[in-house]
Amino acid sequence: MTVTELLGHPIAIGLVAVLIASAAMGLFSSNKHFPVEGRTVLITGGSSGMGKALATKLAQQGANVCIVARTQSKLDQAIEHIKSHAKSPTQRFLAISADCTSPDENMRILAQTTSWNNSQAPDIVWANAGSSSPGLFLDTPLETHRSQMDTNYWASFYLAHATLKLWLAPQQKKEVIKPRHFIITSSSVAFVGVAGYTPYAPAKAALKSLADSLRMELNLYNGSINSSKPSPAAATNIHLVCPGTILSPGYEAENRTKHPVTKILESGDPKQSEDEVADASLRGLQRGDYVITTQWLGHAMRVSALGGSPRNGWGIVDVLFGWVTAVAWLFIAPDMESKVWNWGKEHGCA
Repeated sequence: MTVTELLGHPIAIGLVAVLIASAAMGLFSSNKHFPVEGRTVLITGGSSGMGKALATKLAQQGANVCIVARTQSKLDQAIEHIKSHAKSPTQRFLAISADCTSPDENMRILAQTTSWNNSQAPDIVWANAGSSSPGLFLDTPLETHRSQMDTNYWASFYLAHATLKLWLAPQQKKEVIKPRHFIITSSSVAFVGVAGYTPYAPAKAALKSLADSLRMELNLYNGSINSSKPSPAAATNIHLVCPGTILSPGYEAENRTKHPVTKILESGDPKQSEDEVADASLRGLQRGDYVITTQWLGHAMRVSALGGSPRNGWGIVDVLFGWVTAVAWLFIAPDMESKVWNWGKEHGCA
């Protein structure tokens, strides 16, 4: 029985539908946690795919948007597209060509954005740069393993370090500033190991651990705002977005090198367009969610792997959904294991 077949059972469908519908209708949280109109948003990996879709939707909502990527020609095309969707003629847009795997480049990105933003730090920073090079652990060159960690972990780490160092500097004079948001794009493979994603998944799992640690650590700084001591100018919220399969040029490139057993394991997974993922991500932020997944299978993977991570909203949906998935994994995990075993039995280790 596959993951889709098991969770497609009528009883499971009914439970999942009630839980997700309740959360989607906002019964467990507010929709006012992520105002963007008039604020400045910096997005890495913003020239294509999910990043470009996010930048476009944020422009539609009235944000000033800065996108970052390596290739200037792609940036130029993307920024024109994003500008064309602006809500107001007063909005401002910037494109920065940079290598996000360099700590110095991330500091330059923040400095250039701050200068362009009338010497004010950006209000929202989204570490979205990344790419997937799937393959079996032993078949993948060590250089690829290293570059996947650089692109998918260190690029976000360096941006987080540079941004939080800027945002959390203590201020003597306290002004009322809306909370800032640092958002990290991870992946649903951060929750569940999948054969053939060993170059990619560890970096995304490391991002979840980084976000969990930062979220707790930031209580120190956010709590200091209510004291008489020097403190940051605004509270800072951390969010982790974990999409599943996104139909994009990147996904097409993945499939050209992806091992057949990986394709079997994810054959029944739901797929989303770039716009659908962007919409779901922004809805989660508006609800004030911490860990945000973008479709039902991602929700199931998230609640079954939360551990000590905070639950979204009041937590009741996550707890109930977690009970469902805890039972489901009794069947799903052996099914996934057997698919990999049978592939080796039938085809050998080639």
